[in-house]
Amino acid sequence: MEIVFEYHDVESSKRLEDFVKEKLEALHHKYEMIVRADIFFKTENTSSDETGKICNIRLSVPGPRLFAEASHDNFMKSISESINDLEKQLLKKKGKLKTY
Repeated sequence: MEIVFEYHDVESSKRLEDFVKEKLEALHHKYEMIVRADIFFKTENTSSDETGKICNIRLSVPGPRLFAEASHDNFMKSISESINDLEKQLLKKKGKLKTY
């Protein structure tokens, strides 16, 4: 699985990348159909203190791509929520796949 990181108005962080890689490797272990993951980190000016650090994750799998986005007060929470959303989507997709 190929993992690509993009940062928009955010400094790159080895700690964030390692955290995402760990989470994605666990997903890839359960769902081997994942070919590529694109991770986007960006910040947004908001009036709320609980949002603004955005993590978008796009997974390339057979068929349509899967996408999840989350915004929290820190990137770790945003990453975790995005991964959880993707896991639900992968579970649903795996249920629809048929073996012939």
